[in-house]
Amino acid sequence: MRYLTSGESHGPQLTVIIEGVPANLEMRAEEINKEMFKRQGGYGRGRRMQIEKDAVEIVSGVRNGFTLGSPITIVVKNDDFTHWRNIMGIEPISDEARENMKRTITKPRPGHADLIGGMKYNHRDLRNVLERSSARETAARVAVGAVSKILLSQLDIHMYSRVVEIGGIKDVGLYDTETFKQNIDKNDVRVIDESIAQKMRDKIDEAKKEGDSIGGVVQVMVENMPVAVGSYVHYDRKLDGRIAQGVVSINAFKGVSFGEGFKAAEKPGSEIQDEILYHSERGYYRGSNHLGGFEGGMTNGMPIIVNGVMKPIPTLYKPLNSVDINTKEDFKATIERSDSCAVPAASVVCEHVVAFEVAKALLEEFQSNHIDQLKEQIEERRKLNIEF
Repeated sequence: MRYLTSGESHGPQLTVIIEGVPANLEMRAEEINKEMFKRQGGYGRGRRMQIEKDAVEIVSGVRNGFTLGSPITIVVKNDDFTHWRNIMGIEPISDEARENMKRTITKPRPGHADLIGGMKYNHRDLRNVLERSSARETAARVAVGAVSKILLSQLDIHMYSRVVEIGGIKDVGLYDTETFKQNIDKNDVRVIDESIAQKMRDKIDEAKKEGDSIGGVVQVMVENMPVAVGSYVHYDRKLDGRIAQGVVSINAFKGVSFGEGFKAAEKPGSEIQDEILYHSERGYYRGSNHLGGFEGGMTNGMPIIVNGVMKPIPTLYKPLNSVDINTKEDFKATIERSDSCAVPAASVVCEHVVAFEVAKALLEEFQSNHIDQLKEQIEERRKLNIEF
């Protein structure tokens, strides 16, 4: 399973092609749209999300509500393109028109791809960089993840995400699977502990008032994964490694950990390893889940717990110092419309990125020309955990 996205932030549309989805999987655009809607929400979002509707159009790979096994193409229209048609149009323009074009960017933003992307691809108008490096592309990745979640749900594998921290305000609770599931999306900061939700909102409001931005930590849980998906044999087949790469590829994500993550460095081995237990009906399981569902790069049957760290968004309404690439003079960085905090939305994006990596690993592990074939093999693997 693989995918390719295309499109610019203020261009006509985002397009994604997904290859490798098994045949005969029931697929509805409205199910994907439910996930797209979650990404648009969250306290601290900017005005762009009031413009976009982010409804997908499936244009290939699905017939009469079921996948064909051929590549699936999904389109997400950018409603804001109507305001950017002259700037982001496809047709060539004259040199004079280019010189007079509005929204040309020559003052790169610290922390964004603007300057280095301009160097790499020789763009003197840095808008050519930021239009593609924008987090708008994550709308396409959520669509991919939504398709992945539909597949996973047919295998009785389920995904959840939450916010753990925003701007230093932390939800320090350790929640079991049921508590995690039952408290998702109860508030607009996607935190389980309702008592700190308002503190997070206040922190976001404070940053917005100051023309600043704040980051945070998100967490994703994958429930009911079969054992031994991934491999200890080669570095590039370790599933936790693949998930880590996927997470840090999300815009503004700067760190990833599993289970207790970096806290594991503070404890002795006797407190951090998960003891192995056995029950005749459940099979092998662990008495705890400090390691987040992985041993040796393979799933061990416990819930997968992934933590992702998001830095503050680099676009600031009180901009930092920069340099004009044409004059080399000191200037304040360019201001673009942006969010003061996108951590709640980023938790949704992270969930869908993890969903893709998990689905991809399962499709590599098992024969999967059609969904029934995949279901049978998943059930056989689950029996292995009892019979071994």
